[in-house]
Amino acid sequence: MAENFASAIKRSDLGDALIPSERSTEIIQTLPQQSVIATRARRVTMSKLKKTQPVLASLPDAYWVKEGGLKQTTKTDWEDVSITAEELAVLVPIPDSVVEDADIDLWAAIKPLIAEAFGKKIDQAALFGVDKPTTWGTDVFAGATAAKNIVAEGTGTDYAADVALLGQKLAEQGFAANGFAANGFAAKAGLNWQLVGLRDANGQPVYSPSIAESQPNRLYGYPLNEVTNGAWDPTKASLLAADWTKFVYGVRQDITYKIFDQGIISDTDGKVIYNAMQQDSRIMRVVMRVGFAVANPMTRLVAKGKQYPAGFITPKTASSGTQSTK
Repeated sequence: MAENFASAIKRSDLGDALIPSERSTEIIQTLPQQSVIATRARRVTMSKLKKTQPVLASLPDAYWVKEGGLKQTTKTDWEDVSITAEELAVLVPIPDSVVEDADIDLWAAIKPLIAEAFGKKIDQAALFGVDKPTTWGTDVFAGATAAKNIVAEGTGTDYAADVALLGQKLAEQGFAANGFAANGFAAKAGLNWQLVGLRDANGQPVYSPSIAESQPNRLYGYPLNEVTNGAWDPTKASLLAADWTKFVYGVRQDITYKIFDQGIISDTDGKVIYNAMQQDSRIMRVVMRVGFAVANPMTRLVAKGKQYPAGFITPKTASSGTQSTK
């Protein structure tokens, strides 16, 4: 990915609006609405760079005992899943003249856009491996593909049947909960409209679009979030079904920002690209440190390494020759 050190917000980028007063470090609360991972995954607070979570690696067994025979022993093993917090950051230079002439709080206008950009990067890395930190391990799409938790759209009689088949595959690997293997869905933008006309065998809608603001839509009774921050890759998948309790989102440092009226921005060669004092500007520095991991415990139904708590429905063009396998 090409590095960008020279971008700055200019007067021509703003039109006739914008500007703020200086603020100190502050937690931005908008990220959970901008990232499906931040919204649905199990959040843990990280007090250090790395955090480990024990995951079941082997299951205990039991044995029949003949009369007068000896009872056998068994054991259960656990292995650690490591979550490493990586830094996500950006610098936003703004000339003082723009600050002086703007009519609204420019920093306040920029903050939700940066939060959305951060959410996009987190979702892209966690779901599809785009620009993913190496310490985060396998992305969800790669993990689901390795476990063959992929159903090509059109495998069933309709999309609802495809979703049911995907749920069946997850249940057969031991991830059933309350009769269904997934406790929520994420999807490409626009899937809600594709689902509106779906009916079950009794003619009842399988999909319930929410009429309450801020409440998620529901598919087979479980929440469905469309990913609208630009992170979803519709060429790879149209829907994700997952046991979201197995997705772990670690926060070492929430989004913070600080505004500097002095400082320089340089490239990797040390060349000065932007000088705040010399160019009469301010620079907003935005930083966050987060980690992501998938806990993939053993189940009773398949051999170790054959299970994965998520699966995808893939588009026909991406799934030709990759039909669902039992």
